[in-house]
Amino acid sequence: MGKVSGVFLLAGLCLGAIAAMLLVPSSRSDPAAMAVAASGDAAVIIEAEPVESPTPSPSAAPGSSAPPKAADPGKPAATVDTQALAGLVPDGQVSAVVYDRVAKKTTVSVKADRSYTSASLVKLLIALEALQAGTPPGTVQRMLSVSDDDIASRLWTAHGGPVIVTRWATKIGLSGTRPPEDPGRWGDTRITAADIAKVYRYLLDQVGVGTRTTIMRALSGATEAGSDGIRQYFGIPDAVGDLPWSIKQGWACCRGARILHSSGVAGKDDRYIVVVLTSQPTSTTYPGAGRRVTEAVKALLPALSPA
Repeated sequence: MGKVSGVFLLAGLCLGAIAAMLLVPSSRSDPAAMAVAASGDAAVIIEAEPVESPTPSPSAAPGSSAPPKAADPGKPAATVDTQALAGLVPDGQVSAVVYDRVAKKTTVSVKADRSYTSASLVKLLIALEALQAGTPPGTVQRMLSVSDDDIASRLWTAHGGPVIVTRWATKIGLSGTRPPEDPGRWGDTRITAADIAKVYRYLLDQVGVGTRTTIMRALSGATEAGSDGIRQYFGIPDAVGDLPWSIKQGWACCRGARILHSSGVAGKDDRYIVVVLTSQPTSTTYPGAGRRVTEAVKALLPALSPA
């Protein structure tokens, strides 16, 4: 009797194990599955509680017909809060653009067509004109890397002044870029964030190799202090951490506002074009205004991570 009962007991256990195997799904929910609830321009990211599994594999979340995407541990679990961006520059104006050159699309656009004084960002157009006219690369590189105003003034005068702006605006398709009202004040050229992003796209994807190499070497080798002693690592350099960057910064004061702009590229292979333009009260200092630009670029960091 004891042996027979043992046999039946063993058989029962085996049948129970088989039934359990049939009832348990072959995979568990992805431990990194997330639900996103959007409200206006800001998104709230809700992370599910992790579920341990020895062999995790994607599966549909409850009520979902498609499997969730596994989280990239290097990607911030947030979106760019465009509504909060303006608050980072109190009593002033801020515009921003991020363009992803791999995805070939603009991923952030905030007041991108608002007009600003260019300050030194117009030196990008001066550089294109000067190199086309045969100016030595070293001269152009110094103008850009230390933001040398004296060189910019010489090249501006030598190559036609306002004509430089109108010529390149037409060639690149810059709808919001205008030469200065005073022909001698190249820093008063009018620009938009959308147009500056177009300049970088043109520079990286359309100009000849020699011109591109000369300009990009200058931008990647930008010095911490400009030729006038102003620290020019605000914005992109201070904000992006270990990401490689190349920059052209702009600053000017005080004809009604303190102007600080940060523009350039960041990421591997110059993937992201980043432009932040600001007009701030003249009561701010350059260091204080620079910190605001840095905070604005930091707010864009979620857009500087591959999907």
